[in-house]
Amino acid sequence: MNTFLNRSPLLSSNDPNAVRELIRDYFHQTADLYERLFQTLVSDEAYYVKPISLRHPLIFYYGHTNTFFINKLILAGLITERVNPQFEFMFAVGVDEMAWDEESAQNYNWPTPLQVKAYRACVREVVDKLITTLPLNLPIDWENLWWPILMGIEHEHIHLETSSVLIRQHALHFVQSLDFWAPCEAIDAIAPVNSLVDIPESLIKLSKSPQYFGWDNEYGNFETQCPAFHAAKYLTSNAEFFAFVEAGGYKQDLYWQEEGIVWRHYAQAIHPTFWLKKGDVWKLRLMTEEIDMPWSWPVEVNYHEAKAFCNWQSANTGKQVRMPTEHEWYSLYAHAGLSDEKVARSMNANLFLDHYSSSCPVNTFSHGDLYDVVGNAWQWTETAIFPFDGFKVHPLYDDFTTPTYDGRHNIIKGGSWIATGNEALKSARYAFRRHFFQHAGFRYIVTDTPIQTNTSHYETDKQLSEYAEFHYGDTYYGVPNFPKALSDFALQSLLLKPAKTALDLGCATGRATFELAKHFDHVTGIDFSARFIGLAIKLAHQGILRYTMVNEGNLVSYQERSLAELKLNDVVHKVEFWQGDACNLKPQFTGYDFIMAANLIDRLYSPRDFLSNIHHRLNVGGVLMITSPYTWLEEHTPLDQWIGGYKQDGENVTTLDGLKILLGKHFKLMQAPVEIPFVIRETRHKFQHTLSEVTLWERTH
Repeated sequence: MNTFLNRSPLLSSNDPNAVRELIRDYFHQTADLYERLFQTLVSDEAYYVKPISLRHPLIFYYGHTNTFFINKLILAGLITERVNPQFEFMFAVGVDEMAWDEESAQNYNWPTPLQVKAYRACVREVVDKLITTLPLNLPIDWENLWWPILMGIEHEHIHLETSSVLIRQHALHFVQSLDFWAPCEAIDAIAPVNSLVDIPESLIKLSKSPQYFGWDNEYGNFETQCPAFHAAKYLTSNAEFFAFVEAGGYKQDLYWQEEGIVWRHYAQAIHPTFWLKKGDVWKLRLMTEEIDMPWSWPVEVNYHEAKAFCNWQSANTGKQVRMPTEHEWYSLYAHAGLSDEKVARSMNANLFLDHYSSSCPVNTFSHGDLYDVVGNAWQWTETAIFPFDGFKVHPLYDDFTTPTYDGRHNIIKGGSWIATGNEALKSARYAFRRHFFQHAGFRYIVTDTPIQTNTSHYETDKQLSEYAEFHYGDTYYGVPNFPKALSDFALQSLLLKPAKTALDLGCATGRATFELAKHFDHVTGIDFSARFIGLAIKLAHQGILRYTMVNEGNLVSYQERSLAELKLNDVVHKVEFWQGDACNLKPQFTGYDFIMAANLIDRLYSPRDFLSNIHHRLNVGGVLMITSPYTWLEEHTPLDQWIGGYKQDGENVTTLDGLKILLGKHFKLMQAPVEIPFVIRETRHKFQHTLSEVTLWERTH
């Protein structure tokens, strides 16, 4: 008999039948546990009254997890028929990412709890039948047909916890205590005095293990050197936090960040949300009851409150006190000698619902010379969630993580007493808005190391994203990457020429600038658009570019490109980017051996002036490369400035004719023009295919 319940199943077995039964058992165990949670509600009314305004009523969450199953299984093509189309619309989308001062205005004609219970039973039959009949090929990865089944199970584990938090915020007369959900009885234990433990320097290397299911944000690679620091032996207890409350910490803005001050005023918070003061007696609200304050248990607060406490400690001690970052938490985990296997195959943590349906004293479960590295209460970190290098969105759940990559969602680590399944794994990366409440507290550390900030922003501007894909993305219809093709073509003609400096004029988002730096000692990229230049500079500094691409309408896909993948990371030190006007360049931009003006001249307001003066920027013997589809439009260029594309004295004047006239005084055409194609992706079904004429001009005097 498996005595270790609520653990995410190992997927590394070579026995398909054993894995099938393991998943079946996990599925039913999870469904039973979820049903038991909602048995704490005493009436139908309890399902319909919102515990907090930011979320749906609990009837939504009762139906949501099974609707998720059906919707994902249909999306994956594993089933073709819906169980209840009305429910599968109504229960589809939650409101879990709202700001603290927003309220959901959605109102539905909700079904009864009995109707939802019957629906859940029907969905259970559908999934069980699928588990029985679906072919199982090992190993199971996220391309496997079984992945959406695991996704549905783990999704219900998430909502087991988040729904328990909502129940904890419900009015007491809507909930009831049950033996299964009995809290810890150690409420009179004396809180230990916290002390600091030395955590040595360590190398943190993260890569998702294939042994367990994982959400998209867990995949990819992350590596950093984590300096030594001092960590609190225990999670911050109610008693330790009480000193901050008594000192008037909730009334003094100097300890609070700006966002925290606004939240505190809005919530009118004067102590932790789950604390209650009745006369002179402090109480603590648990999931289904109020108890005398257990001062030895971990305080449960949001990030703003934890951060204010740390700032107060810094002021009092003269030391730099803060919460750990995500990678510093991994350093704690390593120092404690923990692993997923050790945690899952023991009960030495207040985790998995193994012990209580509440927190317990912070000195109950030791992990080396620390306590509660995992379990008891989630631990806020200083890290706003970000994608690891190589992050990809799972196509079946493309909005699981990406909405949180906004710099406003901080990661919590370690799990709580009700953290089950994937939540309890080392690799789990759950992030919440900083004002939200989970069963979460914090451990503080002392360190002079500044908080490491990681880029997470996805560029969503349509034009910027299109150019990012045009320069750094996939190729389409067999047409090579245009900026690279131009650079390669140019370099074939420059092998015997000096290769000190080059200018990429009209560089857009900069791909050709990087490509030219393979050959030249230094390359300057200039573009009129500060937005384009900003993207190029970000890529040069961070090495990674993230952006969305429109598929159709409001549907997007998420892309990540890196200089390393393009084999351009070794030339970053040789490039620079500037915003500038090609028709009015600053004096310092001169003395180049090569100038590329790609698809530029037919977008200039004064191309004649540009071409008449560009020789001043180029060394004698240097080469000017002009490429253009010659798309002359008066919205960009006044008609009298067009180089070609018009009739004069009844005869056609082509752009090549105009180039020969304007450049002929100082340049000679090196070879016959060639056409190089390019493709710009606008949507999944719309592309621009264009031919750009390329001419090379050598400065003669």
